[in-house]
Amino acid sequence: MKTTGYLILGAGPSGLTYGRRLMDKGITDFIILEKEESAGGLCRSQEVDGKPLDIGGGHFLDVRRPKVCDFVFRFLPQDQWNIFDRDSRIRVDGCEVSHPLEASIWQFPEKIQDRYLNSIKKAGCNTGAPMPTHFKDWIRWKLGDEIADNYMIPYNSKMFADSLDELGTYWLEKLPNVSFEETLQSVKEHRSLGTQPGHARFYYPKDYGYGEPFLRMADSMQHNIVYNAPVKELSLKDRTVTTMSGEKYQAQKIITTIPWDSMMVTDASSEVKEAITKLKHSSVEIRYVNEDPGSKAHWIYVPSLEVPYHRILCRCNFCLGSRGYWVETVKSRAEAYKASKWIKNFAYMNDYAYPLNTIDKREAIALILKEAASFNVIGLGRWGEHEHYNSDVVIEKAMELADNE
Repeated sequence: MKTTGYLILGAGPSGLTYGRRLMDKGITDFIILEKEESAGGLCRSQEVDGKPLDIGGGHFLDVRRPKVCDFVFRFLPQDQWNIFDRDSRIRVDGCEVSHPLEASIWQFPEKIQDRYLNSIKKAGCNTGAPMPTHFKDWIRWKLGDEIADNYMIPYNSKMFADSLDELGTYWLEKLPNVSFEETLQSVKEHRSLGTQPGHARFYYPKDYGYGEPFLRMADSMQHNIVYNAPVKELSLKDRTVTTMSGEKYQAQKIITTIPWDSMMVTDASSEVKEAITKLKHSSVEIRYVNEDPGSKAHWIYVPSLEVPYHRILCRCNFCLGSRGYWVETVKSRAEAYKASKWIKNFAYMNDYAYPLNTIDKREAIALILKEAASFNVIGLGRWGEHEHYNSDVVIEKAMELADNE
């Protein structure tokens, strides 16, 4: 059995950042276990059609966390990034309008504008109705029937497939209500009002995919990373990990950034074992299309149930000098590609893509994290905390956690 001070499970952005910050403090007694043959997790990139393609989906570096940006720029300097003002759109009602839809109704023809305005006016959040506890009901309550029926329900039905009816609303409580008055003012003034969506401005590498800084981060501590080492078992009480090949590791502290249900937690309480079974996630396929996306947008949301994918990433509009685009499709809908002309192009399935905010998830993950922490096993990042965090958020959380060691 190999022993170490810190054992980090997963060499994605959160695991790499935690390890690198330990090293910055002079702590070198740590090992990172990574199941793949290269680092980066969901932020890995691969050359496709002569240019990088991000096989884990669309990832960008938000400008709003300067400490995170400065940390990432240590490995890929700032002058090797382009900066963009976000252009994300929705294809709906025969139009392509800006996201979010409720702030972009003014971009529709007048007849469609009237439909949406009347619908928002009648939405529950504007009439004083109590907020529902199920996500699908919340959509109508917050946005009205027109946005629900034409965009949000079909889009999320594609995004979450069979799990849509299981999602709660606790993760939406901090969002502001859609004010009819503000929406009406937006239409009259022909401009978007309200809070800017995430990644309103973002960085993307000039000559690489988004995975490049994480490869360089990994190279800076290459002697601390063990590749091709998927985790099979975790013992909380002994703080030991067994890989699929039978290698055993023991640590004073374990930081896990991998999904709890991807391994056996052998000595957890029966309550925690049951809680782990309640954690749900989606699997998403990334498929490259060597065609002009027909849009200047960076990405496009596609609610139409007639096409399998839910989002288009227009690679040629942010990875400058490249061609084509890629589409993101939840696993259960990807079967439709078997009869598609795109079947011959590059495709990659991410078995763990997005954690799902099911109604009982909040209580389940809290129980898991509390018991694990009592044995000095800490969950970190998108999968360790089972939260839909973007890469800049998990980097920031990993920095803070390591800096407090």
